[in-house]
Amino acid sequence: MDKIWTDMYNAAKGVLKEHKLSDYATCGEVGAAVLSKSGRIYTGVCIDTCSTLGICAERNAIFNMITNGDYEIDKVLCIMPDGSNGAPCGACRELMVQIMAGHYKDIEIMLDYSQNKVVTLGELTPEWWIK
Repeated sequence: MDKIWTDMYNAAKGVLKEHKLSDYATCGEVGAAVLSKSGRIYTGVCIDTCSTLGICAERNAIFNMITNGDYEIDKVLCIMPDGSNGAPCGACRELMVQIMAGHYKDIEIMLDYSQNKVVTLGELTPEWWIK
């Protein structure tokens, strides 16, 4: 496994801090790390609200990347509360496609860290509406 995946895993794990913000909102149950094309790792956590105003950890990490002046995604990894990984949801995929239109198919997604299973966003979104 490439060292960068270990660095990303540790970065995402480092922001996992489940916290009750209020009776209506929680955060930190899922952590994510995004590697930009510049080589920097950005992190984010999920924020869940009772009225669907929350955000996934992956999108939060992408917004952190953009806020810090990076605009191209290279790799994405998220960690669930039990330490497992998974594929980004449809909203996260859509954001990545629109940000990286024309180049999104090569973004690497860690599906299973324990098995070193990586797929591309193009494999997860083979017939997306943006080419």
